Amino acid sequence: MNLYAQRSSNIRRTWALVLGFLVVVIAIGYVVSGYYGNPSILYIAVAIALGTNFYAYWASDKLVLSMSHAREASREEFFDLYTVTENLAIAAGLPKPKLYVIDDPAPNAFATGRDENHAVVCVTTGLLTLLSRPELEGVIGHELSHIKNRDMLLMTVAVVLAGFVAIVADIFLRMSIFGGGRDNNRGGNSPIFMVLGVVGIVLAPVAAKLIQLAVSRRREYLADASGALLTRYPEGLASALEKIGSYASPMKSANTATAHLFIGDPFGAKSDRISGWIGRMFSTHPPIQSRIEALLGK
Repeated sequence: MNLYAQRSSNIRRTWALVLGFLVVVIAIGYVVSGYYGNPSILYIAVAIALGTNFYAYWASDKLVLSMSHAREASREEFFDLYTVTENLAIAAGLPKPKLYVIDDPAPNAFATGRDENHAVVCVTTGLLTLLSRPELEGVIGHELSHIKNRDMLLMTVAVVLAGFVAIVADIFLRMSIFGGGRDNNRGGNSPIFMVLGVVGIVLAPVAAKLIQLAVSRRREYLADASGALLTRYPEGLASALEKIGSYASPMKSANTATAHLFIGDPFGAKSDRISGWIGRMFSTHPPIQSRIEALLGK
């Protein structure tokens, strides 16, 4: 699949994710409204689903930057970051994205925004300190590739939608456990609704999280390859990934909701404590060594 086809695929996946979110939240609302015999719960669920989708598309980037404690980068303070980004954006045929930094010694970076004209690249101060200019070019090329491929829209929307499914499911689960169902004098609780409600409520956030993680892992390999093609120097990105992957300490603002956005695991090299297929299933990133070998053709 070429890059243009991949870009179109990502747009379709974004809309599929949005539609899937609508279906899940409305389904949860339907089951809970049936369990409680209160149709207004379903109407509330529909309103919440529509409102959250609207927010996810238009303002999810602002939420991610706020959660990461990022600040806008000035050209005077971060001259190399600006010049590298400007040069690579021209080469990629992209408008220069807004630049943000996170004051954190852990090296990392991510891209966010809804399209090429409303894109943001955010890096940590640790990344700027530890990397050479060719390595920085590799990382920025990787992030610009996410923008070019429309990856950042898909992954940023996943932050809001997957997180919100978990919140809604938790609220309904607490209601079902502590709030009771319909009054027994009005027909009692339906066992079918109760079983379906508990199963759906428990599995919904798990399914949302797995979708979020799968979206991230598949996109990283493509962004690595596209970034290397943009800079014409895969060794720069490979070296940068090695430094990022070997940094043991987690980021101060590390958050499971946004972890999949970053080029490397924000929880540090020691965070990978689960091995085998279970570890791969719940990992936000493909193994660094596999990415380096793919870049270097090993």
